[in-house]
Order: sequence, then C-alpha cells, then structure tokens
Amino acid sequence: MTTLVLTVVGVDRAGIVSAVAEVISAHGGNWENSELAELAGTFAGVVQVDVAPSRADALRNALGALDGLASIVVVTPGSPLTARSELAIRVIGNDRVGIVREVSSALGERGVNVVRMTTHTQDAAMSGGRLFQAEILAAAPIDTPAAEIVAALESIAADIQVEATVIQAG
Repeated sequence: MTTLVLTVVGVDRAGIVSAVAEVISAHGGNWENSELAELAGTFAGVVQVDVAPSRADALRNALGALDGLASIVVVTPGSPLTARSELAIRVIGNDRVGIVREVSSALGERGVNVVRMTTHTQDAAMSGGRLFQAEILAAAPIDTPAAEIVAALESIAADIQVEATVIQAG
C-alpha cells in the first residue's frame, strides 16, 4: 500500500467530508487518520489514506477535481522511529504579534517537534487586552528534560505561563 497525506481546503459547507470520503472509497483507498476543522468559514482537513500503488495517481487526480476544494497530496514514506518523549504543553500569556513564532522557535531550537497545536485568543477581563492560549502535543528528544522546555517557553516573556506534562517517555 501507498500512504498519501491529503490537505483539503475550501469554503465550509455541508457535504465536504462526504465528498472526499466518496472519492477515497471509489478509488479503493482506506481513510486511516485525520484532523478536520472549520475556522472562520473555511474548512481545512489533513487526511492519511492508504491506497494501492496502482490507484494512487487516479485518486490524486479525482481529489483535485472536487468542486470548490483545493487539495494537495503528498506520498509519504512514513517517519523513522526514534526515541522521543511525548509532552502535553499549555501556554497562556498576553496576546501579541509574533507569539506563535516565538513559541514555535523556542521549541524548535530544542529539537521539539510540534505534533498538534491548537491556539485561540479571548478577551482578558482583568487587563482589557487579549489572552493567547496554546495547547500543544509535542515530541521532544528523550534527553531533553521537560523542565528545560518549560524554562525556554517561560523566558519568552514575564507574562507567559507554561504547564508541561510528560505523557510518555521514549
């Protein structure tokens, strides 16, 4: 089997997931894993599909022909297994331009891979500004202590609060 990773984006409407699933099924593909979301009226999804190598190109073409959706298909060889610690990280601080860049840079500089990240902002009742919050699932090198990652994130600004929990060690 060939593993494809699809990225599908379009104006949100009823039936998008069904249309993508129908095309995958019609080409003998198996929908393995996915992350799907609607944000600001736009649907976006990332889907892992296994399909017979002989049908991969036809599946790609059919996905590209879906009305109103842009799709990108990548053939993936899979990722090499390395010893990593899985961390759940929560970051809260005053929102400002560049905060996601600062957080992701602090992680990347320590070899920490962002596996999944959800961010949002909300009104900060006490200060009258905006509050930024990120929930991050990360994979860190086995020899990088969680405390080092927390300290790096907290050093971004005095108002940043960080919680990190080791989910699984190597």
